[in-house]
Amino acid sequence: MGGVGNRTGSRNAEGCDRLIMSQFFLIHPDNPQARLIKQAAAMVREGAVIVYPTDSCYALGCHLGDKDAVQRIRQIRGVDESHHLTLVCRDLSEISHYSRVGNVPFRLMKNNTPGSYTFILPATKEVPRRLQHPKRNTIGVRIPDHPVALALLEELGEPLLSSTLILPDDERPLNDPEEIRDLLERRVDLVIDSGAVGLEPTTIIDLTGDAPELVRRGKGEVACFGIED
Repeated sequence: MGGVGNRTGSRNAEGCDRLIMSQFFLIHPDNPQARLIKQAAAMVREGAVIVYPTDSCYALGCHLGDKDAVQRIRQIRGVDESHHLTLVCRDLSEISHYSRVGNVPFRLMKNNTPGSYTFILPATKEVPRRLQHPKRNTIGVRIPDHPVALALLEELGEPLLSSTLILPDDERPLNDPEEIRDLLERRVDLVIDSGAVGLEPTTIIDLTGDAPELVRRGKGEVACFGIED
């Protein structure tokens, strides 16, 4: 598996048309090609919105400092600023840089990452206010268990701001890269095709309170957090 495809598309933050080249990378799910990972990371740094695989499902991603790219992701998802976006991180050290993690949440995350979980935690000042929940000042964080996602994060050297690739009228995430390309070629800059992944989004656990609280039941098991299944 490996290669690059081009297709003409158009987009900008307001939804107006302009000519761009939509990219389509075939990246091996177990042995990601370094050349394509470098190209994908460079696109993110330059403001691209990408579709990439994770251990749960395909996700939308962009640079956490790019306001226009973040807005494009919200528009694709059909969500407002009260919807938590997620910082997809390489490790717990990176999570601790962007969120305040107490001893108990740290142990819970250490025992269950990498994996198909998103954790809600208080954001630090390193997270722009526009990315935090407007009332709670929280942020979603997670560490994926997928070679392509981890390779991309390592090349970036920082978190990827992400959201599950679920379109507004759908109940399940998109899973077929060719279908994703057909549906979103005018709205994203890159689709990374690493084959079919899952159809379940992450399980979301809120760790801001005295005890873990289930926000969304997804792929990850919940008994390990003391939550009844």
